Amino acid sequence: MKTFISNAKINLGLKILNKRPDNYHNIHSLFIEINLSDELSFIPNENHKLLIEGNCPSQFPLDEKNLITKAYKLMHSHLHSNKSNYLIKIKKNIPIGSGLGGGSSNAATTLKALNELWDLNFSNKKLEELGLSLGADVPFFIKGKFQLVEGLGEKLSPQKIDFLLDLYILLIIPPIHISTATAYAKLNKYLHTNHDHSKFPPVSKPVNWQLFENDFENMIGKTYPEIRKLKKVLYDLGAIYSGLSGSGSAMFGVFNNLNCAKKAQKEFSNQQTFLASPVFH
Repeated sequence: MKTFISNAKINLGLKILNKRPDNYHNIHSLFIEINLSDELSFIPNENHKLLIEGNCPSQFPLDEKNLITKAYKLMHSHLHSNKSNYLIKIKKNIPIGSGLGGGSSNAATTLKALNELWDLNFSNKKLEELGLSLGADVPFFIKGKFQLVEGLGEKLSPQKIDFLLDLYILLIIPPIHISTATAYAKLNKYLHTNHDHSKFPPVSKPVNWQLFENDFENMIGKTYPEIRKLKKVLYDLGAIYSGLSGSGSAMFGVFNNLNCAKKAQKEFSNQQTFLASPVFH
């Protein structure tokens, strides 16, 4: 058995530039890999077929809809010799439907794991190309760390990691589920009248944190006012930045003091919370 870590991400700002003719969207965002993670364990399976087991099957599909299954089948199609099939046991810690990229991360981790276990020797670039066919966020999780993400999600530009030193991420998961497809459908109406395609400036110190806006935040805040309340509370508790991750529902606060972040976390004892850090390696 070999276990692989599958980390989450947050979006430090997210601009949806336009809807493409293929119905996908061009984005401009900064993705930060964080150390909130699922665990995927690969166990050689004598039954000679893929099996998936998980700790929350009622919320996490273990059938053909699962991105792990799709990633597994995609890699298996590139095999030219008999290799062991696997039972994959997944321990879910990343909340589902939170905008933290858990499903995409699981897919990327499966691609990387099987590349190693099956000795396929694909480059990261090849894995990113395969990952894009599974989902727009999958290429990021092949590289991870801190990236400027553009296009569908396939254009990745590494950013200076020292920007993230001594920063802590407090995640608040409100008891609401926001469908990514529904969020984009609502945003499409906004895109028709939005002509502001300005992008984020290069990341450098000193930081103007207020430039990192998420296009989904105002729209989703109208439907779920608790999102706006969480943002205000996080600022009141000392966050230097607060925002929505992806299309939600996770809100996060960026803190430059660990004790302050821990004190803030205690104020959300009635909510699901995680205190995480950026991943540097």
